[in-house]
Amino acid sequence: MSQNKLTIKQRLALNLWSQYISNQAKIPELKQLFWESTLRCNLSCRHCGSDCHSTAGLKDMPFVDFLKVIDSITPHVNPNKVLIIISGGEPLVRKDLEQCGLELYRRGFPWGMVSNGLFMTPARFNSLMDSGLRSLTISLDGFEEDHNWMRGNSKSFTMAVNAIKMALAEPNLAFDVVTCVNPRNFPYLDKMADFLVSIGLKRWRLFTVFPSGRGKDPELQITDQQFQDLMDFIVRMRETKKIHASYGCEGFLGAYEGRVRDHFYTCQAGLSVASVLCDGSISACTSIRSDFHQGNIYKDDFWEVWENKFEPYRNREWMRKDECAECKMWKYCKGGGMHLRDEDGKLTLCHYKRLE
Repeated sequence: MSQNKLTIKQRLALNLWSQYISNQAKIPELKQLFWESTLRCNLSCRHCGSDCHSTAGLKDMPFVDFLKVIDSITPHVNPNKVLIIISGGEPLVRKDLEQCGLELYRRGFPWGMVSNGLFMTPARFNSLMDSGLRSLTISLDGFEEDHNWMRGNSKSFTMAVNAIKMALAEPNLAFDVVTCVNPRNFPYLDKMADFLVSIGLKRWRLFTVFPSGRGKDPELQITDQQFQDLMDFIVRMRETKKIHASYGCEGFLGAYEGRVRDHFYTCQAGLSVASVLCDGSISACTSIRSDFHQGNIYKDDFWEVWENKFEPYRNREWMRKDECAECKMWKYCKGGGMHLRDEDGKLTLCHYKRLE
């Protein structure tokens, strides 16, 4: 594996970016608010970090409770500049999803969702668009056999592709496909790119499984060499402009910074991103462990928490320990993604080291 060394040009650019992030941490601006609207799901995916099932142990959050949060933050933000992302579980299991979206739209908040597409019929898609849907991500984890294996449903691939085609036909929708790269789909990423291009997709986001929930299964993990090959694949897609591929916000990537994303790495948890979870917990990202939640909407004011209680996200010096303590990339990485920290704050996966 090649040495993961930064060029002088990359270091100069990363130094500027690091200063920008430091300034952002001093004056955070809420730009994305996730609402974990349900823990129910119509699938049982092998890589699910939330370990969701068709019947959840926790009831869906009543929309009126989340709407109180929205109304409480409206005086403090420009609604047009705060994207509300409805997540789950699977948002489409909520029968009131269109009503929820319409109330957000009426208040001036653009809203989007992440879906597996299984319940996305043409009628449902049109009703969501009429309710103000402006952003959509559909998950596709390979061709039929491997996608259905990952998702545990024989109809999943067909319905996901149908949902993708519906979204691609809608010019007023910000849309991308997200793919979980794993040992089964890794060998044919080029063929998958050809397929996605053939149906008209422009933006493709790829990520790898991090060890949480059912995602701890070793069968889902690619090797370090495959991880580097994935980075090279994304670079090639971007350079040839075949499709606008990008890697997720998983972690700092050393010499691949500036080459596999539209921006340099940063964990925006608590800087521009917050979330309200199904049980009312106030957090930064829906993937972050409960150990790092900062309050609950049923007893705390969301905006007061955002303004004054997100210090663990904004000052990450506490993460400079263990393998991060003497790491020469600390000033650029700041300890990696918060979702990769365990209950003791220890880093569970370092992307930079995988590329060394």
